Amino acid sequence: MKVTRQDVQAAANRIAGRVRRTPLLPPSDADAVWIKCEFLQHCGVFKTRGAFNRQLAALEAGEVGSSGIVVASGGNAGLAQAYVARELGITATVFVPEGAPEVKVSRIRGYGADVRHVGLEYADAYRAATEFADQSGAVFAHAYDQLEVAAGAGTIGEEILEDEPSIDTIVLAVGGGGLYAGVAAAAFGRARVVAVEPERCATLHEAMAAGRPVDVEVSGVAADSLGARRVGEAAFAAQAAEPPVSVLVTDDDIIRARTALWNDYRIAAEYGAAAAYAALLSGHYVPEDGERVAVVICGANTDPTTLP
Repeated sequence: MKVTRQDVQAAANRIAGRVRRTPLLPPSDADAVWIKCEFLQHCGVFKTRGAFNRQLAALEAGEVGSSGIVVASGGNAGLAQAYVARELGITATVFVPEGAPEVKVSRIRGYGADVRHVGLEYADAYRAATEFADQSGAVFAHAYDQLEVAAGAGTIGEEILEDEPSIDTIVLAVGGGGLYAGVAAAAFGRARVVAVEPERCATLHEAMAAGRPVDVEVSGVAADSLGARRVGEAAFAAQAAEPPVSVLVTDDDIIRARTALWNDYRIAAEYGAAAAYAALLSGHYVPEDGERVAVVICGANTDPTTLP
């Protein structure tokens, strides 16, 4: 499954007027780093774009019945799909692992979704969600590895390059890879992508090394949002078409970046969203002289009491 720029442009047309065009904050110093403020999106996460694109496409195709949609999620995808389902008048069932953050689970319920806890990891919730879809006839919405979902996320890349065509590089975090696959499609031939992953759940990095998607161990501070066990087919196809710069960051790097985003910008980023900024702050990715970089801060569904 390969996402194209045409898929992203179709998604942009479909979801226009339903999602926020989030601001691209210009550099405040000599580092020439723009910040894509996607944490300001509905639900506080980029996944709302793909959720709208997936559900609207399913409605257009006449696929949605009385059982509505079902999704497995570590938290954010469920939050976005539940919000969109409420907006479109669709029933939503969300499977989450036992350790899903309560700050996200309570909001999913607040949007009217039926939340079901299964297992310890996203992979456990995923298996339960697919079984539910088979048995009930609910439309399955993947958290990241579905063309409509990834294409919706890719509209972030379109916006960045429309707002600032001189951007050379887009830095973003990777979990299952839907954001990466979509943005890579939007930026293909126009800007490089830096794919940042926590060392303790590096699905894309390990897939690139193995030449195929492989299972990885999942742990660390960002596991609730970047804790997919295996990178998606869409992301793997994207790296085959145009390899990204693959960067790994430590938990300490992520924690320092999250603290810096709060102290310097008052951005209440969740750990997974801070991973992209961590690549720059830690020096694991050093832009060349004159390189114009945009970093995507993709989510803010965090417990504010954990901020410094």
